Amino acid sequence: MSRRSRWMVRTLAVAAAGVTVGLLSTGARAQEIRNDVQDLRQDRREIRQGNREIRGDRREIRGDTREIHGDRQELRGDRRDLREAYKSGDQQAVKNARQELRGDRRDLRGDLKDRRQDVRDLRQDRHDLHRDVAARRGQ
Repeated sequence: MSRRSRWMVRTLAVAAAGVTVGLLSTGARAQEIRNDVQDLRQDRREIRQGNREIRGDRREIRGDTREIHGDRQELRGDRRDLREAYKSGDQQAVKNARQELRGDRRDLRGDLKDRRQDVRDLRQDRHDLHRDVAARRGQ
């Protein structure tokens, strides 16, 4: 073989090796892209779920807030009834008014406790969502 033909064979061999490596690496990149797309879809699903949980927590807080407002109005009415019972001098009316006031205070405490727990849940869900998003950005 002449020098030129050896040079041509070497050049073709190197080119063929380069093409093979390029094609193999392209296949690996395509698989990585598929994996990345699947990971992205999963991340989006998890973020949507986190947002749903946050919306649910907000709904619960709004409901608890409405209940608290109602309880406070009932307490105002109970206090007014107690004052009226004292003015009337009827011991049975005073006793009933006190009992009603105690029951409504208990209800208010329970609703306040529920609302505080819902607020804690909301903060935790927000924190988890932000942490998950930040972790995914860092990947």
